Amino acid sequence: MSVYLCHIEPELLDFEADVLDSQPGRVLLSRSALHPGGGGQVSDVAVLEHRLGSVHITGVQVDEAEHYWHILDDPALELAGPVAVHIDRDRRSRVAQLHTDSHILNALVYDRFDGALVTGAQINGDGVARMDFDLPGADNDKLREIEPALNAIIKEAAEVRASYVPAAEAEATPGLIRSLSVAPPPTPEGQLRIIEIVGIDRQACGGTHLKNTGESLPVRITKVENKGRRNRRVRLALADPASQ
Repeated sequence: MSVYLCHIEPELLDFEADVLDSQPGRVLLSRSALHPGGGGQVSDVAVLEHRLGSVHITGVQVDEAEHYWHILDDPALELAGPVAVHIDRDRRSRVAQLHTDSHILNALVYDRFDGALVTGAQINGDGVARMDFDLPGADNDKLREIEPALNAIIKEAAEVRASYVPAAEAEATPGLIRSLSVAPPPTPEGQLRIIEIVGIDRQACGGTHLKNTGESLPVRITKVENKGRRNRRVRLALADPASQ
């Protein structure tokens, strides 16, 4: 399954569900609005309320049968019955900001460096991220100089849209799949989810994003470093909210 409830209802951060199955330290729920992570993005975390108290959901694991197990911070706990789940709003917001900002960075690098592709990414819940690009021989100072343009697009409050296209169409459209190694899995109907930052970027992605770029704090390019002969790693961090 690659169409998540958080794609359909991105504002749903508090919900009720029933425990369908339980093993020590993890539960399978009848519904879940947590993003399970993937493609470099960390999963959501949450608080789960049950009849005897509450426990933290620290992540999501997907098994071979595509069951989404919610990992609990009590490794011995087994649950049953109805539960209420409250997703960590601040973490979801930070990740959505960084993921949207990473698309802007990707678009700028793709445009300025002759279609350079992404070789890896990591978007964390603590307000920092990194993107790796296939850029042998690139001038790292030129990558650092992207920061003002990146923040200018954030300030524009460009609309962010999600849609679906047939996977074959996505694969045949130059620039729609930007990674050398991975792409979001298609839906059971063979569709790929496309994220468009209007006037800026359009590419396949399964992550969480903002409604418009202006919802993001400004970002800093904190470091550009060489990772092997071909890769350049660009590290990003959200600005301190207290300084805005």
